[in-house]
Amino acid sequence: MVEPTPPRFLAIGLSDLETLVAIEAAAYPFPWSRSNFADSLNAGYLARKLVDAGGRWLGYFIAMPGVQEVHLLNLTVTPEHQRQGHALAMLDELVRESLALDARRLWLEVRTSNERAQALYRRYGFHDVGLRRGYYPAGALARENAIVMSLNLSADGAAAAA
Repeated sequence: MVEPTPPRFLAIGLSDLETLVAIEAAAYPFPWSRSNFADSLNAGYLARKLVDAGGRWLGYFIAMPGVQEVHLLNLTVTPEHQRQGHALAMLDELVRESLALDARRLWLEVRTSNERAQALYRRYGFHDVGLRRGYYPAGALARENAIVMSLNLSADGAAAAA
């Protein structure tokens, strides 16, 4: 029996903008704009797509490197491929790439209403470190708070909760 080809990570380029915008709009009520993606790509942030053997997108992440830290800005699994372990695979890849950049910590924000994502990040080892009030748009001039989460990266290449 032939083993299926595992998903693989590829760099995201400006030619991927339309696909990013379409997936983002399908996944979120308040999606990133085309210019959010373009600005991140033009700035040279870490931007990876996870694709299957046929080249179909399973998800993507965009992260901003800093001095010994990386800030995860966007991690999205396509709606039709959610709950299949792809978010964990993307976090694993982000950790690998962060360690290659000598990062010691990962940061992210997550909506207070996004309990599923919070649970995923906590299972992975992230812990709550703060709250950003009114961080996310929530429609009709409303704003939603964000939980700030952090993950310490150990020197031996493994993620560790602080």
